[in-house]
Amino acid sequence: YVKSGQRIPRRGEVGITADQIENFEHLGYVMSGSRHARMNAVRIRKENQVYSAEEKRALSMYNFEEKANREAQLIGDLRELMARHQRKVEMQEELDDRFESHGQMKKFT
Repeated sequence: YVKSGQRIPRRGEVGITADQIENFEHLGYVMSGSRHARMNAVRIRKENQVYSAEEKRALSMYNFEEKANREAQLIGDLRELMARHQRKVEMQEELDDRFESHGQMKKFT
């Protein structure tokens, strides 16, 4: 029903096609599946729960790719942070080596 864009029949509507149900509703009859806005919301929610295997596969693949992209971004950020930290350490070691022979470090102004 969902693939063909038709509503799912409810209790009391079994044996009647979706087109017949729509015709009855257009005539003014209140069918069991469309009695209240709440019932319509429940019906729509249930129809949305019916995923085909292809949709599930596509959704899981999309989620997998999004997670991989987030992880790649995080790894890139961590590598950049480590590289900056390593440069700072190397600069500090270079300064330490310069002043080691003088016995004491002096501030440059």
